Amino acid sequence: MRLTWDRLAPGGRQLSGGFYQVGRHITDPDVLESLRDHVSIAPDEAVVWQPGTLAKALAEAAAKTYEPARRGHASTSTFADLLADTQRSAVHLEMRDIYEPDSPDYTNWLEGGPATGEDDWAAWCDLIGSATQRGVKVRRARIVSEPVSDYIRWEHAITEMNLKAGEEVRWLPRRQTWDLALPGADFWMFDRRLVRFHFDAGNGSPIENEYEFVSDPRAVVPVVAAFEMVWERAIPHADYQPK
Repeated sequence: MRLTWDRLAPGGRQLSGGFYQVGRHITDPDVLESLRDHVSIAPDEAVVWQPGTLAKALAEAAAKTYEPARRGHASTSTFADLLADTQRSAVHLEMRDIYEPDSPDYTNWLEGGPATGEDDWAAWCDLIGSATQRGVKVRRARIVSEPVSDYIRWEHAITEMNLKAGEEVRWLPRRQTWDLALPGADFWMFDRRLVRFHFDAGNGSPIENEYEFVSDPRAVVPVVAAFEMVWERAIPHADYQPK
């Protein structure tokens, strides 16, 4: 199966954001007759076979579950829902030096208390564990300024809990990213097909329900490349010491 975007159409003719599709043309009369028992086939339509692995993606596209470049929640799906639908990989890129400055665990640590408690991570460990047990690889990369902020120093101290949940975590000093083309916001990406960008206030506080979902392959491919370039350069958590 091959896709040709409409901007390559002869004479520049557009298809309102659609594309041409090239695949195995089905002409078997028995197959066509069986299909007509369930769907109508117009005179100007042809039946094209598709691999089963595309069924879910095509169903989402037909239902417009995720629209290209849509701002805000494209559905009522939670992070847990998105992860539950993930089959192979979930990756997270963090690029800020502070998040949630009013976090009780963080402020407690600043005052000399423990970094966190295991009970606080039980739900996250169960969530990530349910994904990794079915073969999903979960990776988290953090780009940080050095000398690191107090928040990053605390975040480094609690990363053992991310590892316990089943994540792989790496760190990359910001000075080593100057030649990389990076997105302007943090994101989670699921199965290299859906990106959920995150937006935060200037002080690092999360803005509730402020996401942008992108599933257009033309927009997802650069995100895949950006994450993999960061991951290749980044330092595994066990080897990284905050400076």
